[in-house]
Amino acid sequence: MALYPKLIMDALATVTYAGTKKNLVESGMVADTPAVAAPATEGEPWKVKVVLEFPRDTDPFLKSTVKAAEAAIKYHCAKVFSGSPAETPVEVEIVTEYKSKPRPEVGKLLPDVKNIIAVSSGKGGVGKSTVAANLAIALARLGYKVGLLDCDIFGPSMPKMFQVEDARPYAVNVDGRDLIEPIDKYGVKLLSIGFFVSPDTATLWRGGMATNALKQLIADADWGELDFFILDTPPGTSDIHLTLLQTLAITGAVIVSTPQQVALADARKGIDMYRNEKVNVPILGLVENMAWFTPAELPENRYYIFGKEGCRQLADEMNVPLLAQIPLVQSICESGDSGQPVAVGGDLQSPADTMTSLAFINLAQSVVTVTNRRNREQAATKIVQVK
Repeated sequence: MALYPKLIMDALATVTYAGTKKNLVESGMVADTPAVAAPATEGEPWKVKVVLEFPRDTDPFLKSTVKAAEAAIKYHCAKVFSGSPAETPVEVEIVTEYKSKPRPEVGKLLPDVKNIIAVSSGKGGVGKSTVAANLAIALARLGYKVGLLDCDIFGPSMPKMFQVEDARPYAVNVDGRDLIEPIDKYGVKLLSIGFFVSPDTATLWRGGMATNALKQLIADADWGELDFFILDTPPGTSDIHLTLLQTLAITGAVIVSTPQQVALADARKGIDMYRNEKVNVPILGLVENMAWFTPAELPENRYYIFGKEGCRQLADEMNVPLLAQIPLVQSICESGDSGQPVAVGGDLQSPADTMTSLAFINLAQSVVTVTNRRNREQAATKIVQVK
């Protein structure tokens, strides 16, 4: 009695791969002719070696497919030896390979990204995403290579703010890995979970599903070389923030708040999260959004609707810079809703640059300054290890 590669191939042809709904042979997953080695001495088993090629190392059907292939081989071999699969004198070795290279380990992600900036707030409704979008665009206008990741899995807003709601990123092969190609708009590389879910349907995911999706947007995307990688984080302190801290070495955080005392109380919590001894992410500074209201017909007037100088006082209290005070102007809201944030403007000296667009250009320049100072004076941030 003898075993031959064709018998092994026939066995593999009975195993269906759930990813294609076809058998392993039809799916082209048998990487080479199966190796069959006869026993060197009497009493030793036959040895069968099969190489199966999967799309990626994170394939959800990998383990079940390998077990099914091993069982099918033993079953077909048992027929040759007229015994049960458990008693068949055959050792089966299945080696797995991957068409796409495995994801780099944490700590080696985004090697070509120089600075990772988290735009954060203690509470929602303070205009954090508006600030993040305009900051990213303003940095791009200053000549920097910029990426923007919408980290709000349950309430993504960047596709609308950039007027790319219908965009569907495609995959590109980079150095043997299939990566998501970010959408390029206004000189900013952009990714959001909003590109992959229906805008009219609630995202009913448990925390683990949301954090895994976020990791994919970070690690399985072709971000390339970036001077600044802006993270538009969700409000509060949550699983998403912890995932970011455990996945990326964040250069620094920019905290956004309104001058209102309620917002400032939550901003303190946001600052405390980054300053926690187990986190140690530097606070680059505060941005006071909706600092005052200026009517279009009375451009010289300022009405302090949410209080006056609240963020300046908090910045002094926390010993951090106040990076900018952004006025509450109707055009900022309208431009975000229309998909053309005010920072788009024109050339830096163009009349198309309004008071509000220049405010974000100034913010971007401040962020560059404090980031460079932070990199000169402080050690690189370490990824948070949470046990």
